[in-house]
Amino acid sequence: MKFMKLGSKPDQFQNDGDNIRYVATELATDLIINVGDVKFYLHKFPLLSKSSHLQKLVGSASEENDEIRMDDIPGGPPALEICAKFCYGMVATLNAYNVVAARCAAEYLEMYEAVEKGNLVYKIDVFLGSSIFRSWKDSIIVLQTTRSHLPWSEELKIVSHCLDSIASKAAIEPCRVDWSYTYNRKKLLSGDEQDPLWNGVRQQQAAPKDWWVEELCELQIDLYKRVISTIRAKGRVSADVIGDSLQAYVSRRLPGFSKGTIRGGDTLKYRYLVETITGLLPSEISSAPCSFLLKLLQASFVLGCGEPGRRELMQKISQQLGEATVADFLIRSPNGETALYNIDIVYDLVEQFVMQEHSDCSLDPKFNDVCNGFPSVAAKENVATLVDSYLAEAARDASLPLLRFLDLAAMVSCFPRQTHDRIYRAIDMFLKEHPEMSKSDKKKMCRLMDCRKLSGEACAHVVQNERLPLRVVMQVLFFEHRRAAGGGGVDHTVSIKALLPGGSYGSSRSGTTNTDDDWEGEQTSEEIKSLKAELASLRLKNRGGGAEKGGARGAKMVSKLWSNENSGSDTSGSLEESRSTPSRSSRRRPLS
Repeated sequence: MKFMKLGSKPDQFQNDGDNIRYVATELATDLIINVGDVKFYLHKFPLLSKSSHLQKLVGSASEENDEIRMDDIPGGPPALEICAKFCYGMVATLNAYNVVAARCAAEYLEMYEAVEKGNLVYKIDVFLGSSIFRSWKDSIIVLQTTRSHLPWSEELKIVSHCLDSIASKAAIEPCRVDWSYTYNRKKLLSGDEQDPLWNGVRQQQAAPKDWWVEELCELQIDLYKRVISTIRAKGRVSADVIGDSLQAYVSRRLPGFSKGTIRGGDTLKYRYLVETITGLLPSEISSAPCSFLLKLLQASFVLGCGEPGRRELMQKISQQLGEATVADFLIRSPNGETALYNIDIVYDLVEQFVMQEHSDCSLDPKFNDVCNGFPSVAAKENVATLVDSYLAEAARDASLPLLRFLDLAAMVSCFPRQTHDRIYRAIDMFLKEHPEMSKSDKKKMCRLMDCRKLSGEACAHVVQNERLPLRVVMQVLFFEHRRAAGGGGVDHTVSIKALLPGGSYGSSRSGTTNTDDDWEGEQTSEEIKSLKAELASLRLKNRGGGAEKGGARGAKMVSKLWSNENSGSDTSGSLEESRSTPSRSSRRRPLS
């Protein structure tokens, strides 16, 4: 820390209790200055020779009254004492913690060069310019102290000088940073990187590009906002570093933010903080991690932040939604609501992501996931996977409405997926937590998945899952039959339109949903067992070269099962209804 000593005479200021300060000399004092409840017993000559303001006050006072009041002096009694010591020529030390108070008090007392050469205002300005504003940490300390001396510190341009000094140093190339800084971020390097050697001589490691973010976390939000705005205005700091700084600040200043739970406190203060940070977010895509933006969004809901800022934040999140994780999406519902998770927020975010496909916004062409307003195939696949996994977690909540589940899943139904295992897992979990669902609701839900895109493990789970409509099990067995038959030398690709009622399977647009006719009618468990036995027989015949015969028999069996639908028979509506209900312990667990 930089400091400057004023004067050379010994310090003769002494205390008499808590409220009296006097100079211990043989000469009697002839001036009393009151600052609040503190009295200073001083001498007129040394003070009036350097202070134009004191000359005016003493000149306007009566000869009998040697007592004046200066309750409005910036910095209070400590600042007046520094100025008085300077007038007496006594030793006084200036540093980053008291220099603003002394400078404002000197301005108040009008201790200019016109009054006496080498006066206090001039000396402090030299100290600020030559030492304080050249020091990284001292500039931050001084900026913090300016809040206590407004509007003086603003009018004297101390604040603006601090802002410019801090912003200039933050924008410098990291390799040129040679001053002390705080860096406690959890970025551990290997031993070789921590202690680089060159020809046996230890080399100084370059500062990380976000070396400055920790110190700025000490600033109050109003000053922090001005510092970040000044740094951005210089245009020499990348957007991702600005994003790192904003994330570090909120994590430090907002209790519980890192864990996604905002703890009690000053709601108005925290609301202003979140709104300010939201307004400081860079416009560049991926300048801040999506997980950070989602936590910021959750905090804005909890604290009741303004709608415009919240909408802007949601737009930023939607542009990089493919980066999010399921844990980021599990946003708790507000107090008083029955649902565990706030699925409405997730729905709005996914909806905005989908709407990008129809927007004309011009986005950063360097961003691979969203370019020229159209999400890429990779981004769509990531979002589809994210939504499927989210629904599997949200479905554990028994109070999750079916309609909201269906709406969210349907919004990404046309997005590409490598498998439909995750959406099946979500459906299975929802059925488990909502055992009272009707047949029609189950059918609506099962239309969301394409049985042809289930993995072998998922298919094995489906055929033993008694929560699903029997028709789903039949379809899985049918496609397993086709895959098994496909190993022979004869083409057994039987037309799905010829086998399924209504002559179609799924949606012509997405290929991932099923028509209403596909789910009408149910079959008995005995028929399913027969088809499963046929499938096993087919696999054995494939090994011995009898694939053609087995394939024909399997196709015949499937056709028979489907044809029962047109006979008008009203068989059991679900797997649970067509067989005696087994104990819960014997049921297959949901696919994990």
